[in-house]
Amino acid sequence: MKLSLFIHMERISPDEPQDKLYQEMMALCEMADQANMHAIWTGEHHGMNFTIAPNPLINLADLANRTKNVRLGTGTVIAPFNHPLRLAGEAAMTDIITGGRLELGIARGAYSYEYERMMPGLTAWDAGQRMRELVPAVKKLWEGDYAHDGEFWQFPLSTSSPKPKQQPHPPIWIAARDPNSHEFAVTNGCNVQVTPLHQGDEEIVRLAQCFHETRQRLAPEKPLKIMLLQHGYVAEDEADAQQAAEELNRFYNYFGAWFKNERPVSQGLIQPLSDADITANTYYSAAAMRKNLAIGSANEVITRLKHYEALGYDEFALWIDSGMTFERKKASLTRFINQVMPEFH
Repeated sequence: MKLSLFIHMERISPDEPQDKLYQEMMALCEMADQANMHAIWTGEHHGMNFTIAPNPLINLADLANRTKNVRLGTGTVIAPFNHPLRLAGEAAMTDIITGGRLELGIARGAYSYEYERMMPGLTAWDAGQRMRELVPAVKKLWEGDYAHDGEFWQFPLSTSSPKPKQQPHPPIWIAARDPNSHEFAVTNGCNVQVTPLHQGDEEIVRLAQCFHETRQRLAPEKPLKIMLLQHGYVAEDEADAQQAAEELNRFYNYFGAWFKNERPVSQGLIQPLSDADITANTYYSAAAMRKNLAIGSANEVITRLKHYEALGYDEFALWIDSGMTFERKKASLTRFINQVMPEFH
């Protein structure tokens, strides 16, 4: 099983300089490349300091000049916000800039906060339908001249200019959860990205089974892959692990607040949650984070990841966004590189 890094620039206070946060993100990415991690993944989000990522392809183009070997992936671009012709061209240019290292992850998007601002009236269902129209159109544009007359986009004979370096095209990944999205990915020759978020092993097993059963039924001959995205923290000791669980519990409380889209937002920062708010929200807990996520000693994390490998996951992406300080993220990633990664080579 390959090991990768999933990362964004995140800002939890207006006092944090944005350029400093960006350089800290880049420093962690450079560590991943120097340690021969398989890939770096970063996504697309708008108007949110919680996850600052207006265009992941810009970040990947910068990383192309800062790294040598690591694959560079979008985790993910949001389908309804991207015209097929524009995405095909921008992704192809990024593939050229990265020397053929691009992995293109695509999703329908998750936050109604973004839908309201980017495409008012858009629903999650509509976003999913747009993704189903986008992916085949992008592939056709990479192949050559193509005219499109779909439900959401229409354009006359066009092509992607430039064409991607990788042929026939960069690997495409679909963020999937339900059986229909797995079927769409497999029938379109796409790999699958899944995340259980804060949920435990039952969901992780279900997602793996869904992919493998779908692939066996619809495309057993295709060498398609599944990647698991999950938060993790390699701890120095149990007290350190407990602190990480508390920090990730706070992170998921904020994630849930953004997802619900009920609290006021100012300057890209959501109205702060009090300690009482977090304690009262029993949907998340530090104990559940400690149990469900890849938190613990190096040996605990190795055991968990070996279990994921046995379930048939081809890649594990360590989700490092957490609201933790840069120093804590760096310390955990260092332990992951030095103590966990050697068990997977």
